[in-house]
Amino acid sequence: MDKLFSIVDIETTGNGYKGQKITEISIFLFDGKQVIDEFTSLVNPEQNIPPFITNLTGIDNAMIRSAPRFYEIAKKVAEFTQDTIFVAHNVNFDYNIIQDEFKSLGFDFKRKKLCTVRLSRKIIPGLQSYSLGNICSAENIPINGRHRAKGDAEATTELFRRLIERDNDFTINSFLNPRSRQATLPPLLDKKTVDNLPESHGVYYFKNVSKEIIYIGKANNIKQRVISHFYDKKKREINLCLETAAISYTKTGSELLALLLESSEIKKVFPKYNRAQRRSSEAIGLFSYEDQKGILHLAYNRLKLVPNPITKYYSIAECRNHLEYLCREFELCPKYCHLQTNVTTCFHYQIKECKGICCDEESAENYNIRVIDAIKSVGIGAENVVIKENGRNENEIGFALILDGIYRGFGYVEKQHSELLENPEEFQFFVNPQKDNRDIQRILASHLRKIERLKNHENE
Repeated sequence: MDKLFSIVDIETTGNGYKGQKITEISIFLFDGKQVIDEFTSLVNPEQNIPPFITNLTGIDNAMIRSAPRFYEIAKKVAEFTQDTIFVAHNVNFDYNIIQDEFKSLGFDFKRKKLCTVRLSRKIIPGLQSYSLGNICSAENIPINGRHRAKGDAEATTELFRRLIERDNDFTINSFLNPRSRQATLPPLLDKKTVDNLPESHGVYYFKNVSKEIIYIGKANNIKQRVISHFYDKKKREINLCLETAAISYTKTGSELLALLLESSEIKKVFPKYNRAQRRSSEAIGLFSYEDQKGILHLAYNRLKLVPNPITKYYSIAECRNHLEYLCREFELCPKYCHLQTNVTTCFHYQIKECKGICCDEESAENYNIRVIDAIKSVGIGAENVVIKENGRNENEIGFALILDGIYRGFGYVEKQHSELLENPEEFQFFVNPQKDNRDIQRILASHLRKIERLKNHENE
């Protein structure tokens, strides 16, 4: 094999407040048969090492106090890996952290990559675990210093040498093919799992090695959306992908049904990475009140300070965007929707100038009628409604069912049978019951408004 490999292992501070920083790095230059050079160094991360990391690696704050900072060894790391193929166990972890270190110095670090976890799954199938410790134990490869960079890099080098010897199907070359997605897939995930994902509407589930659901998402194209996670450089996405060992999915047939299923599934399971997403900002509640002049206002505040919110949002920007929509749609005053404060003339840069209640051109009673209509539009009303959608195949329709203003769930029925159902109540025999809540109400209200706008546009 006419290639040069840099076998890399790093130790880090862990995923602390300031992110992961390198505490030790080891690089073995390997020509496919033997090691031709080696570089190992402790690294001062310029932050404290957490006790649990010290217990794992044995590296403490005293050891790295006089060690070089990464910028002092960056040139050596770049030269050592220049014109080589970057190899590591869980390669995206080591590669991305080193890439981030170079990025902080203003340099772009790019190398071809190989992952010994993914290679081992192909060339040494059938192991219960593909952790470095388990593979080395199965292969009788000694590790002289587990969880230290040099010991792990040396063991990974020997593992890689054996993988090259057993690679009768040219697996390594296929992984290096630019068209291959192998190098970008999560190390614990089988490529067949991704290949078998459908290109259709639905909900997908990322699971860890214990089969626990760690993330739920919805997509108009499940395969395309899942793959997009693997190319995302955000730390949250990288950590999600490193933990992902399996993916399952449910086809829904339409975006609306995917949104409804995703929302209910997240509330049932409350997965680790969806939870982090929800906590990124405090929820905002929309409410109404009447002032001393009898004018009905729309306003917003932190959800916990709103006793009976009309609806809730996950950011102020989302809330204000919706209020702007309500102002335009129902000709409301931006000042009385709290889009403007401390002004005498009503004008909002996103909305045309108000000529009504602010200018004493109409009564509070007339204005309030439009505010009440706007509030009603936020919900789904009290009617019985069947929202018909595409099904999972050509022979069925999907539907969401609302009875007496309450969401009952969604389901599927064969097209020939659906023609015999004359009223919404009859659809409940085909429904998959789901709980109603404010998030569901917002999804449905938004969809019904979209349908109404399309109807109005067609009638113009």
